[in-house]
Amino acid sequence: MSNSKRNISITGSTAFSDLTLKEPATYAAGPKAVKVALEHAFKEMGVVKSLTGLAKMNQKEGFDCPGCAWPDPDKPSKVAEYCENGAKALAEEATNKKVDADFFAKHSVEEISQWTDYQIGKSGRITEPMVLHPGNIHYEPIAWDDAYNLIAAHLHQLQNPNEAIFYTSGRSSNEAAFLYGLFIRAFGTNNMPDCSNMCHESSGVALNETLGIGKGSVVLDDFEKAEAIIVLGQNPGTNHPRMLSALQKCKEHGGKIISINPLAEAGLIRFKNPQEIKGVLANGEALTDIHLPVKINEDIALLKAILIKLAKLDEQTNSVFDHNFIQTYTQGYESFLNHLQSFDVDELIKQSGVSPQLIDKTVNLLANKHKIIVCWAMGLTQHKNGVENIKECVNLLLLKGSLGKPGAGTCPVRGHSNVQGDRSVGIVHHVTPAFNAAVEKVFGFTPPTEEGLDTVHSIKAMHEGKAKVFIGLGGNFVSAVSDTQYTADALQNCDLTVQVSTKLNRTHTTAGKTSLILPTLGRSEFDTKDGKSRFFTVENSMGKVHRSKGMLKPASENLKSEPEIIGGIAHAYFKGNHPVDWLGLSTDYTKIREKLQQVISDFKGVEEKSKGAGFYLPNNVRDLDFSKLPNGKAQFSNCSLPAHQLQEDEFLMMTIRSHDQFNTTIYGMNDRYRGIFNERRVIFMNQKDIKKHGFTSLEIVDLISTYDDILRKAENFKIIPYDIPEGNVATYFPETNILVPYNHYADKSYTPISKSVIIKVLKK
Repeated sequence: MSNSKRNISITGSTAFSDLTLKEPATYAAGPKAVKVALEHAFKEMGVVKSLTGLAKMNQKEGFDCPGCAWPDPDKPSKVAEYCENGAKALAEEATNKKVDADFFAKHSVEEISQWTDYQIGKSGRITEPMVLHPGNIHYEPIAWDDAYNLIAAHLHQLQNPNEAIFYTSGRSSNEAAFLYGLFIRAFGTNNMPDCSNMCHESSGVALNETLGIGKGSVVLDDFEKAEAIIVLGQNPGTNHPRMLSALQKCKEHGGKIISINPLAEAGLIRFKNPQEIKGVLANGEALTDIHLPVKINEDIALLKAILIKLAKLDEQTNSVFDHNFIQTYTQGYESFLNHLQSFDVDELIKQSGVSPQLIDKTVNLLANKHKIIVCWAMGLTQHKNGVENIKECVNLLLLKGSLGKPGAGTCPVRGHSNVQGDRSVGIVHHVTPAFNAAVEKVFGFTPPTEEGLDTVHSIKAMHEGKAKVFIGLGGNFVSAVSDTQYTADALQNCDLTVQVSTKLNRTHTTAGKTSLILPTLGRSEFDTKDGKSRFFTVENSMGKVHRSKGMLKPASENLKSEPEIIGGIAHAYFKGNHPVDWLGLSTDYTKIREKLQQVISDFKGVEEKSKGAGFYLPNNVRDLDFSKLPNGKAQFSNCSLPAHQLQEDEFLMMTIRSHDQFNTTIYGMNDRYRGIFNERRVIFMNQKDIKKHGFTSLEIVDLISTYDDILRKAENFKIIPYDIPEGNVATYFPETNILVPYNHYADKSYTPISKSVIIKVLKK
């Protein structure tokens, strides 16, 4: 699939590798995970560098894992406070492979675009600033100051500040994100799309409207105090492996675990903790007590069925629901009960795809539990009704009084390691008058008041030529978002695209007329100024802020930190004619933190409080303070059922990660826990559907989706028989992001519908 500007492949090679199938795993981690992690690290970094880096990762005086946002315990393990995929994340970042001027002279963007995402990512670390001039197909070196001036010139040529898009990835530090947001506002726009738009935006909207804060309420210690933990739409064994240790503690303290997901994932079946004898020599810990194999996006139907049955039990005992909590802290209870009564429980059960026996077992387990944690991830958020999926979870917690006490609460499990922190320090396209007033008071300029563009609307603006400059602070934009072809065309419409990156990725090939790659330090690398080391801060998935300090030798002497790059761009643009000392701030992170706490009072004392284990940001739900909500109460929600109108030859597809993957970074070609080796172009399908539609195991097929009369096609996939609900299929992203329409998204949050895409499967 090519474009008419440069001869660029949007998806890369669709050829097959040498697929091998094995039985899906029945446990996660164990000695095998240690072996795989070390092999990967040694191959990329060498033995000494690997052992040195891994020993400092997630330690109090070390650096935060560049992978997921799962929190570190207050007393991290001195043996290894990292998981298999954390080790892979470090290895990818600290690889010894280099992408330099010679690499780009040898390989054109046209050639690189033909590679798979895996091959592109394995090229190595970018070592110097590069520029792709109009009409050229080879990146060339450019001096830092020349790059800054080129960006400034393009920004000055815009007719309106809103013609620029400033994207943020979750890998950026609090200091970098705060400075970035400050420059964007000083430039004059609120066009700040970020990766949250594509993942937990639905969570933020739902939690803000029901509980008054767009974050989870639990802390790590709550897991061992919980009576029950419900995990919905999440695969922690692959996406957040250290979460398995927290679930293990829940089980060891007598708690129960319920998993709700179309697929039964190995990590929720059994966990072999590699730091314990029973995890190495024995069978480890069985985790899930009840697995509910819900159909894709029928979680509301399932939860309503459970709640109706719990309500009937409460009518008999008056003890299933926490009526004192409901009366004191909530609003909308009677309306919600009346809403539940409008549904036929048998129809709900049928729609969910879960057996009545399993639902009754779940109801009996939850009936006498009042310390419940609900965890979820993209399996709930990336649907048209993603916001209401989360609200239904909140309804359960409100009924049970499972908020504001130990062992209970909400737990949206974040992906990238500082995606929540970026939001906390001001990366948001919405306008908050109090924040703007604080910025004006501290920095002496008036921020813009017009609401900016989120991710999907930024893509649309670029595609229509209304936005002409794209600057990305980290990330792999074209592979991360929906509708790959449309997004690639949008980027290539731009006069200038700029990527602040550590490694080569596909977005560097889907470049604007002029394109810059600005290489930055990795999280694990020494960050020094005048011989003195610097640290930055991050916020984990549970709202704790702590320090991170790299200690490995940088991949190149020509790298700059993200704050330095932002300061360089800002200084070139304003040429000293601005009240903010951009260069002074960008080189002194302590000054950034001083200004941060002046603008956002939650960060008061951050310089000292971020030491050691760090500190929690305020969370009103933990204090049962709902004063920001109507009548000062937490809100029940009357949620509608999803309506997927499938034809006889259609399937509902969800995109998933393989075990050798973190977001768009492909570590390897295996999905060990699901029994897939050396291949990614596969589609998981129920055996009954294979027979019903006349397919065969391993048959090669094409996938299409049609929305708004636009046909999208993903070519060459092998059918894999798998235990997935009938009518549902699963595929890996980013390979099938091309099937996800950019303009179909969750109500209110605008999160793409990547977990419920209607497709057809075509024979070759």
